[in-house]
Amino acid sequence: MNQFSDIINQFTVTSTTTTLTEAFMAIILSFVLSMIITVLYKHTYKGSQYSQSFVHTIIIMSVVVSIVMIVIGNNIAVAFGLVGAFSIIRFRSAMSDPKDIAFIFFGMAAGIASGLGFYMLAILFTLTLSFLIYVLYVMDYGSKGEALKRLRITIPENLHYEDLFTDIFEEKLEYVELRSVETTNLGTMIQLDYSVRNKEGVLDKELMDAIRERNANLKVSINFS
Repeated sequence: MNQFSDIINQFTVTSTTTTLTEAFMAIILSFVLSMIITVLYKHTYKGSQYSQSFVHTIIIMSVVVSIVMIVIGNNIAVAFGLVGAFSIIRFRSAMSDPKDIAFIFFGMAAGIASGLGFYMLAILFTLTLSFLIYVLYVMDYGSKGEALKRLRITIPENLHYEDLFTDIFEEKLEYVELRSVETTNLGTMIQLDYSVRNKEGVLDKELMDAIRERNANLKVSINFS
């Protein structure tokens, strides 16, 4: 009986040591891979609302998921229990860029592969997808050229705006669309709101200077969407 207990204890110690070793390797590997992912994210991010907290979130989620996969193992009951536990979590922050969601899944996938012990697969997956994302970034793949800008022009209410800037727009803009017309300054002014894209080589200042010669030098503004 004592011999049987010794065998059980030795097996338990061995299993625990193995699990701890796997957990340590999974934590380190998922952390290193998620660092690579976040460096790529910082380098390729083009938005205006960069968040350091989001970068930290990718790393944390990658490490957490790797440990979760070790805990689950082949135990179906534990898997369902964790699904129930995580289902109470709600994320209140909306993603400003759809690509942010892809980077979250990127980090989670690296963590899952690390947690399941597929170390070489995790490394190969991270390096390959990082390379492909960087290639898309360098090629500027999917871009339709310069982004649309918002042009706002204020004119006196006695001017007819319909054809006032037509020749300027034809000369300097590749795309123009009138979005709204509204009165301002107690009805003494009219504000025109356009979506525009400059022709190649045309500077915003050139466009604004040309417009100011027609609108009695009133306010002209260009905002980037």
